[in-house]
Amino acid sequence: MGINLGIAHLRAVVALADHASFTAAAAWLQVSQPNLSRTVAEAERRLGVRLFVRTTRSVDLTGDGHEVTAYARRVLLEFDDGLEQIGRFVSGDRGTVTIACLPSIAAIFLPPYIVEFRRTHPDVSVHIKDGLRDDVVASVRDGSVDFAVVAASGRANDLMRTTISADAFVCALPPNHALAQRKSLLWTDLADEPFIAFGPESSISSHVRSALESAGVDVGPSVQAHNVAAVAGLTAAGLGITVIPELVVPMMSFANLVYLPIEPTIHRTISVVQLPGRRQSASCSAFLSVLVPPPNG
Repeated sequence: MGINLGIAHLRAVVALADHASFTAAAAWLQVSQPNLSRTVAEAERRLGVRLFVRTTRSVDLTGDGHEVTAYARRVLLEFDDGLEQIGRFVSGDRGTVTIACLPSIAAIFLPPYIVEFRRTHPDVSVHIKDGLRDDVVASVRDGSVDFAVVAASGRANDLMRTTISADAFVCALPPNHALAQRKSLLWTDLADEPFIAFGPESSISSHVRSALESAGVDVGPSVQAHNVAAVAGLTAAGLGITVIPELVVPMMSFANLVYLPIEPTIHRTISVVQLPGRRQSASCSAFLSVLVPPPNG
């Protein structure tokens, strides 16, 4: 059979044990002395034991009172700690923020924002789920992440999208390539050049394909790869040139390539994508306030 004691009973017992005076304990708890007396008496009645010996001069713990007070202290410590953790979660000082994003955004774009966020929210965990564009957008729809940071979110008209940055495209080519000595290129300079292309599931391929079509350019024989490292390695091997967003350049540094601007310049927009109507936690809202600039900022 359970004992029906509430937190108010435990606080009253511990306060009276600490102060050995109804007057002092009541003042510390900010309750009236009769209220405290009733609460302690009710705790004794529910426990079926005497906790205190009351005289006109003192209030002393009984043997049972010592034991009950020790347990009460432990319960209150855990309870107050739990309340503090709940308060920190509600205020955004504790919790988890889960973000889906493209690999290049995870590696290059997001880290400075996470550093800034952690300065003021050191106890909030940030989980990154990087993947291909369609998988990233799907994770927003199914609610497995708080939000996503994407470039070209594709068919995502059902999602809420906020643009936060833009990423220009450049041409990457080996240092010994005939075009490598130029300061910049035109899209027409890529005509008939062997080309290293990203797969259609990449956020990069649609931008490059559209730019080539707009310029009326047909590239030469192409090799297709699915990740940045593979494209970099194939390009470094002299199998073709490629076009990439500037955000991807640091991820290809191992390949010792040359990067040239292409005119006219094209950009991919980087956006935060959220599920409409989803209520974000306080910690998530705090991260978004760091990531998304204010309207006039």
